[in-house]
Amino acid sequence: MALILFVGSDLTVLEGLAQTLVAAGERVRLAESLRNSELFAATDPPLIAVVERALAFEAAGSGAGMPNLTLARGGTLVLYHGADDAALPLPAALMRVTLAVLTLPLERQRLVALVRTVADRARARGREFLPSQPESRSP
Repeated sequence: MALILFVGSDLTVLEGLAQTLVAAGERVRLAESLRNSELFAATDPPLIAVVERALAFEAAGSGAGMPNLTLARGGTLVLYHGADDAALPLPAALMRVTLAVLTLPLERQRLVALVRTVADRARARGREFLPSQPESRSP
């Protein structure tokens, strides 16, 4: 069971997505800001962080740098945006660490497939995260 961390401003959409993933057998946490998500991720690193594209874009462009999320080994970052959000080009540094950019909630099933693929890949490589054994990341 992988931990998925959702970070975004529209809690209604995130709650619906969380229910979908919980029904698929995953653990889910919600955060409204990157600062809150960093605190959550430090104590219980998620396998996948699903971050609102605008929040990640602001963090990367504001001088604050990349979102400083601790991920479980084999973990990844997925960005999302709404169907009617303007799509500005991502900074190269943010693009390099992003597995996918999804239009949510429209691509809900694609998100479920990505979660399963990343979890299976981590499990196959012996990188399944055990919450009782936090890991440290080297810089």
